[in-house]
Amino acid sequence: MSFPRVLRLLAGLVLYGVAEGLMVSAHVGVGPWSVLATGLSRSTGVGVGWLTNLIGIGVLLLWIPLRQRPGIGTVLNVLLVGTAIETTVDLLPAPDLLAVRVPLFAAGMVLLAVASGVYIGAGLGPGPRDGLMTGLHARTGRPIWLCRCAVEVSALVVGWVLGGNVGVGTVVFAFGIGPLVGFVMPRLDGARHARPVPAAATAG
Repeated sequence: MSFPRVLRLLAGLVLYGVAEGLMVSAHVGVGPWSVLATGLSRSTGVGVGWLTNLIGIGVLLLWIPLRQRPGIGTVLNVLLVGTAIETTVDLLPAPDLLAVRVPLFAAGMVLLAVASGVYIGAGLGPGPRDGLMTGLHARTGRPIWLCRCAVEVSALVVGWVLGGNVGVGTVVFAFGIGPLVGFVMPRLDGARHARPVPAAATAG
């Protein structure tokens, strides 16, 4: 484990959290796991970022029966992404004007794609949600896309029921983040270390 790879991992995870925070502040809709975090935040009053960390810990516990092993990247993902989200949301309250919120969401989504390429390229372990997906695939034999969809839809539905931040941005995120990450990752040095998994769509 080289220092440049660890540094790359840290930078990527912090940028990922900042990107998620920008999209949360834009308040036009977020990805499935952030819908869950915003829904829980609305119900409990706990910050979105702190809940993102707690959700990550909860997902990691689900790794145990699936016999998945976390890497340093997995642990740091749980600690750093939500913390960066919370800091960003605190420093950047939701703007009133839609003309500001839409570009803010777009900037967050582009930054998230870049951050994904940076941290995944470090090759130091998958995020907790990615490990859950691959673990379900290994244990059940179901196609990996089906496991991914089941996990994402479950998070989205629960978050929506709790009043999470669902909007046009949620749809844009669902259809746009994959192509964005696919465009960015090959252009980042070190992307050859990345696993061929659409990891970026979920806050790890």
